[in-house]
Amino acid sequence: MKTEQVFKALADPNRMKILNILCSRDCACNVGEVAGCCTVDLSVVSRHLAILKNAGIVSAIKRGKEVFYHVNRTEVAALLRQIAANIEKPCCS
Repeated sequence: MKTEQVFKALADPNRMKILNILCSRDCACNVGEVAGCCTVDLSVVSRHLAILKNAGIVSAIKRGKEVFYHVNRTEVAALLRQIAANIEKPCCS
């Protein structure tokens, strides 16, 4: 997971909304379930999910004809913790 790719993917307000939707769910969601919570078209949600997937933020599991997405919580949280730790390091004197 590359930091630059993650932040570029999260820079879009719609993708942040999609991430928040997926984080609020206890299970993986298909595109239709995610799109039901957004004001953008299903195809747009699908493209946003592909960008989040390419950045490593979400993973996809195909079940039959449907694809279900879930957040890679451990990896994303670890990356953000690492960034926070670097920010909190004391500056050199």
